[in-house]
Amino acid sequence: MTRSSAREIAMHIIFSLGFDDRSAQEVLDAELNRERFQELAEELPLYEQFPNEKQERYIRELVQGVFSHGPELDDCISRYSVGWAFARIPRMAAAVMRTAMYEVLYMPDIPNAAAINEAVEIAKKYEPVEVVSFVNGILGTFVRTEFEDTPPKPEKTADPSKQEEA
Repeated sequence: MTRSSAREIAMHIIFSLGFDDRSAQEVLDAELNRERFQELAEELPLYEQFPNEKQERYIRELVQGVFSHGPELDDCISRYSVGWAFARIPRMAAAVMRTAMYEVLYMPDIPNAAAINEAVEIAKKYEPVEVVSFVNGILGTFVRTEFEDTPPKPEKTADPSKQEEA
C-alpha cells in the first residue's frame, strides 16, 4: 500500500466521522481492521491490502488529528472559502481539505505541495471538476497566506511555445 492509498483511506474515515456521535477512536476501531477491509475490498480495490504498521500509524494520526482539530480546520476552510457557507461544501471535499490542512499544519515531514497535490488527486475521484478546482484554490490560498515563504502560483501562458526559456 502506498502513502497515497493510506491517505485516501484516512479521508474515507474522516468523511464518516460526521455521521454519528462516535469518537475518532471508535470509528478507527470499527473501520481499521482486517475484517472490515475484507468486506470493503469486494467493492473497492483500495481496501484489498491492509496497511502495514507505519501506514496504520499514519492513518490513525491523521484521523485522530483531524477529529481533535476539527473546529480549527473548519474555521480555516471557512476563512478561505469566500462566498461559500461551510454548510454548502460537499462533505468529501471538506474531508479532503481538513486532511490536507492538518498535514500542512501538524505533520512537518510532509511537504505542503505534496499534501495539496494528493488532496486534489483524491478529490478528483469523488467530486466534479468545479469542486476540485474549489478545493485546489482553497488549499493553495491557505498555504500561500499562512506560510509566507511559499512561492507564488506561477502565471499561466496561453501558448506554451511562447514561454521564454530559462
